[in-house]
Amino acid sequence: MSGVQLIGHGGPEKLVWRNDLPTPQPRAGEALVRVSAAGVNNTDINTRLGWYAKTVTAPTNASSGTITADGAWGGALAFPRIQGGDLCGEVVALGDGVSSPEIGKRVTCALNQPIAKSGVPVYFEALGSERDGAFAQYCCVSADQLFDVSESPLTDIEIGAMPCAYGTALNLLTRSQVNDGDRVLVTGASGGVGLATVQLARQKGARVTAIAAAAKADAVLTAGAQSVLDRDASLPKEDFTVVIDVVGGNQFGECLDALCPGGRLATSGAIAGPMAEVDLRTLYLKDLTVFGCTYQSREVFRALVSLINTGSLRPLVSKVYPLKDIAQAQTDFMAKRYPGKLVLRPFF
Repeated sequence: MSGVQLIGHGGPEKLVWRNDLPTPQPRAGEALVRVSAAGVNNTDINTRLGWYAKTVTAPTNASSGTITADGAWGGALAFPRIQGGDLCGEVVALGDGVSSPEIGKRVTCALNQPIAKSGVPVYFEALGSERDGAFAQYCCVSADQLFDVSESPLTDIEIGAMPCAYGTALNLLTRSQVNDGDRVLVTGASGGVGLATVQLARQKGARVTAIAAAAKADAVLTAGAQSVLDRDASLPKEDFTVVIDVVGGNQFGECLDALCPGGRLATSGAIAGPMAEVDLRTLYLKDLTVFGCTYQSREVFRALVSLINTGSLRPLVSKVYPLKDIAQAQTDFMAKRYPGKLVLRPFF
């Protein structure tokens, strides 16, 4: 089969297109999926760079990519690795003991694949990190982690854009208990997770203020934001009940200041930098709650699948690339050239 292997931490030169990869064979409990679409995400780039290593303190776009160990979010990565945490595809073969989903079904899955560890269910391995992912023509996935989206009115490209961004966004909103009446501030609102958060927060009845570059304000307003703040603007103080932050960096402390007493902040990203200066008095004197969000429960992803199957929301896909053009797609992604999602297709 054809696919892209990550051969080490570093720049785009570490992504190698190959036509001679063996097609994986499903083991007991697994299904083989023919990949039709896979979104581009920060986690794939962060993993390639080795950005998750504790020794890295710079923003994603300033990381050197010289980390040789502990650079993936699960620790040291085994190379070569096929990345790709977003997946939409068709089941084409089943391993021993698997009867569902049936061959021919269109499926998707969460980036986070729960695994048992000392009886605690919240441990997981990441598709495209601890196990090979969707940046190839075929991908093996645990059958019990696949969800049938055959009846969805969305296209393969749209579904392939959603698992990571929309799963992350729904998890952020679920953990921070966003509901009708909340005043929500969303950072990085023109990106994949940001736009998904705006859409989902509006569906929950919240009033949404978004932070985005002026050139992308229209896309954010179309997604459902009532107002847009420029990225360099000062944030109003004590104006929001919830902040959803996927940017991090120097603005994190200001996001806490923007919360009203008793407010909640949920974070699931730090592209502007993982280090932040926080006044702890702001946290405890205002009775704030901060949620760090990575693991998505099965219930959260099942809720997303329900929205996909009913066509209740659609992602903004700005550009589609052949998988062999992954380096260009990731370059465009890091340059923030387009709002919403970029998607790769192994069979273009």
